[in-house]
Amino acid sequence: MLPNMKNKSGLVLFALAACIVASVLPDESALAGYPDRIVKIVVPFAPGGGTDTVARTLAQEMAKDLGQSVIIENKPGAGTIIGTQSVATSDPDGYTLLMGTFANAVNPSLNAKLPYDAHKDFAPVALVARSFNIVVVNAKSPYRSIADLIAAAKAEPDKLSYGTYGTGTSAHLAGELFKSLAKVNLTTVPYKGAAPAITDLLGGQIQVMFTTVASAASLIESGQLRALAVTSAERSPAFPDIPTVAEAGVSGYSAESWYGLFAPAKTPPEIIERLNKAAATAVKADAFRKLSVNEGLVMAASPPAELDRYFRGEETRWRKVIQDAGIKIE
Repeated sequence: MLPNMKNKSGLVLFALAACIVASVLPDESALAGYPDRIVKIVVPFAPGGGTDTVARTLAQEMAKDLGQSVIIENKPGAGTIIGTQSVATSDPDGYTLLMGTFANAVNPSLNAKLPYDAHKDFAPVALVARSFNIVVVNAKSPYRSIADLIAAAKAEPDKLSYGTYGTGTSAHLAGELFKSLAKVNLTTVPYKGAAPAITDLLGGQIQVMFTTVASAASLIESGQLRALAVTSAERSPAFPDIPTVAEAGVSGYSAESWYGLFAPAKTPPEIIERLNKAAATAVKADAFRKLSVNEGLVMAASPPAELDRYFRGEETRWRKVIQDAGIKIE
């Protein structure tokens, strides 16, 4: 081989080797300087609720790890669709994130035409926490257990009613799942929020609720409400003496709320990994230990793939409940 041919061959081999190395090493350019400005988490609910509280605590703790401010932008409306769509159409640069919830898993089954694809338009970042609801009755109620509630519902069909705070909410679908698995009928009474529903529960206008920990804990402690069961698959460390619905006789019952962090699709994987690390560090903070009691949270901060698996499982499970019950958004 001529000398100049050897040189050319060497250059080709060198170029090929460089390409191979570049393909297996992470793209550090996506992380260069990230984050160098404020990161925003969109909460598709009004300020002051449970999701807002979790998101603000997460933002505060993630900011310490990222070295940049993390702010909350509340964008309520259309059952979380408005805020969720705003993130779906944002730049995939890691500066706009979504605090996803139970609503994200049920909206595709409740709405025939969403303005985004729940999977194609988002990249999972971290499953932050899981929660549960509590089955509660008025403290003066004759029902002291899930067995009592089921017996009464079977003895007088359609007489008992349960309050919800919106179609497709966790309080609503937890009740529908209960009706299906316990084979009873309870009349669904919708309210514009947990507060008016609990007011009517205390007043005797409705008989039971599958409500959030935050809305019921203080009333249980003060003796105004009686807790019959928790909706999670396992007992809660925060309420160790309260059985699960499944333990109380409704085999296979489990209904969870959850909080997950999402980014727009095509966000660089290096940025996703950086955000996941910050979220995992955040949930170990003392602020989240307090929330784990007050909001009934089980902290997670799992890898992106785990959020994706969990989200798809929830979507499939609740689709069946929604279809069987014939639930639709009017």
